[in-house]
Amino acid sequence: MDALSLLLNRASQPRLKAPAPQGDALENIMQAALRAPDHACLTPWRFIVCEGQGLTKLGAIFEQSAIDNDKSEKEIERAPQLPLRAPMVIVAIAKYQEHEKVPRVEQIASASCAVMAMQMAAVAQGFSGMWRTGSYAHCDTVREAFSLAEGDELVGFLYVGTPAFEGAAKPQRDTADYFEFWS
Repeated sequence: MDALSLLLNRASQPRLKAPAPQGDALENIMQAALRAPDHACLTPWRFIVCEGQGLTKLGAIFEQSAIDNDKSEKEIERAPQLPLRAPMVIVAIAKYQEHEKVPRVEQIASASCAVMAMQMAAVAQGFSGMWRTGSYAHCDTVREAFSLAEGDELVGFLYVGTPAFEGAAKPQRDTADYFEFWS
């Protein structure tokens, strides 16, 4: 798949099944993350690759979060199953570092670019993914489970696997609605 086709046809895939990327394919995905824009070479990222029992551990964190945040009984029961929607979940964290030329927002944007790069690298190799956030990405229980410092940000959970079906094409948007030109 050429790079332009990859970018112009990007879409999240919510239905993922095994196998997850392994070996060289997974290494390519991880290397793609490390090529994200990174002002001052701070590498403001941390990633946790969860598969197998790691997904169960992540589910237990979600379940504890649901309990701690007084979610409904249904949400508490569902929480440990959420990571099992894919054979792999990559937790993406922006590790903030005080720097006079690189503000926190830029470091979060860098970590976010790393997630996009990982998803695109997965698709380029025949896999797919879905970047999820939601309440678990912004919860103190989850932040504590991953030992996030005050300035750190959990930018999301990248669910990765083999597409369970071919997704519908996304509608093309009119660029005039979003871009203006200053000449």
